[in-house]
Amino acid sequence: MTQPLPGSPEAISRRGVLLAAAGLGAVGLRRALADPREAEAKATEITVPPASEAVAEFRLAIPAAALDDLRARLAATRWPEKETVGDWSEGVPLAKMKALAAYWRSGYDLRRLERRLNAVPQYRTRIDGLGIHLLHVRSKHPHALPIVLTHGWPGSVVEFLKVVGPLTDPTAHGGKADDAFHIVVPSLPGFGFSDKPAERGWGLPRIAKAWAVLMRRLGYVSFVAQGGDWGAGVTTWMAKQHVEGLKAVHLNLPILFPPPLEGEPSAEEKAALAKLVAYGESGSAYARLQGTRPQTIGYSLSDSPVGQAAWIYEKLAQWSDPNDGPEHELTRDEILDNIMLYWLSNTGASSARLYFESLAADFSTQKLDIPVAVSVFPGELYRPLKVWGERAYSKLYYWNEVARGGHFAAFEQPEIFVAELRKSFAQFR
Repeated sequence: MTQPLPGSPEAISRRGVLLAAAGLGAVGLRRALADPREAEAKATEITVPPASEAVAEFRLAIPAAALDDLRARLAATRWPEKETVGDWSEGVPLAKMKALAAYWRSGYDLRRLERRLNAVPQYRTRIDGLGIHLLHVRSKHPHALPIVLTHGWPGSVVEFLKVVGPLTDPTAHGGKADDAFHIVVPSLPGFGFSDKPAERGWGLPRIAKAWAVLMRRLGYVSFVAQGGDWGAGVTTWMAKQHVEGLKAVHLNLPILFPPPLEGEPSAEEKAALAKLVAYGESGSAYARLQGTRPQTIGYSLSDSPVGQAAWIYEKLAQWSDPNDGPEHELTRDEILDNIMLYWLSNTGASSARLYFESLAADFSTQKLDIPVAVSVFPGELYRPLKVWGERAYSKLYYWNEVARGGHFAAFEQPEIFVAELRKSFAQFR
């Protein structure tokens, strides 16, 4: 082997490496060589301060490096070939996904989400060892009713931003002072800027207990709760556990799986069951995957913004009310606000783990004996029937089928959603 001449750049470089190895050891040298890449990765992360039992203010600050990294990743996307069908049956069509990605990179305001979230009071607090992020807006009306609103997947606190004003300040949005709510909107564990559980056990029953602690910590001795999707699961378990202070619940997707059937199903029940079976056969693969291999899908969702976007975009498009066109009531900006939150918080894997924790164990019909209200939106995954609700909820006091909207009720149809909450909870003020 030819040795470099003393004093040459090659010799100096080699000597530096040998000295570094001698001083740092092999492990230290590897760390030193990796530091630039690690530092670069750190620069793209959102800083989330550690949470304590105090309810501490939180503001989103997106590093410029995170936005630069996002643009670079979007530009470097390696696309698959076009689908072999003329509809969405294989997933998001290539042309639709390319259009959304191009708008995300060049048309969407990458700081829009930051401004929207920071316009609402945000906090973090530690409950049962985990930091929980929340929106909390108190109404100016002193007799407002406290309510905790819980999102699902692939939703987030973004779903509720359009209803904050109408719920907390009804006199400015066509309502009366008696319609006012104090609202609390937590991010589920592993979602948004809540902490990511590092161990098993954060399923629906534990989250339900945590929300009760949260409401007491905020000073609410009595309150109501609302949810759809996983939020309906959390809200159902709050009712099941009779958590302290809970007066009534509202569900826009009652958890009636399997449906409580009695005898031979009626024609109406058969139609509802057929839609539920069709969802299970052709629309539930995402849930099976996240419920069994959340870590595996997490690598793709964490590394590719287009991968994360497609995973969410398909559901936002397919689960919204089909009567309102391909994008329904959600604009591209609103769709990307929600996707952006998942991307920035790197919660593709951690949000999927809720399926691993609770899909098989906890997301099922529960007999409830506290007051329950239900609003059925026509574009929902399936049409739950009132007779099923009556068999599961002994104090079902409100059931209404509204004219428009789908799975993301507050996100798609904020006015209808607000009206349903006002009617549902009027008697509990």
